[in-house]
Amino acid sequence: MSELSGKQKRYLRGLGNQVKSTVFIGQNGITESVIQSINEAFQTSELVKIRLQDGYLDNRKKAGDILAEAAASELVQVIGRTILLYKQNDEEPEIVLPD
Repeated sequence: MSELSGKQKRYLRGLGNQVKSTVFIGQNGITESVIQSINEAFQTSELVKIRLQDGYLDNRKKAGDILAEAAASELVQVIGRTILLYKQNDEEPEIVLPD
């Protein structure tokens, strides 16, 4: 997948407002089970919202980059303790990105 443009990220951020957090990361940080949970979430949706709990103490932006790379997805946004990732479903895309 190619890098998302600013217009595409803006569009996805708007859609992300409707998405509930499906993966939560606590004091144990980014583990194999967290990455597995993210990959499972991508099987049902192209947008995944991840919530960093109060116990998570590492850098949030860095966590977003690590998770995006581990899940082979694109980092859309890190705001506060929330990370939004996008991964296009090649077989049946739900989201049509603007050009």
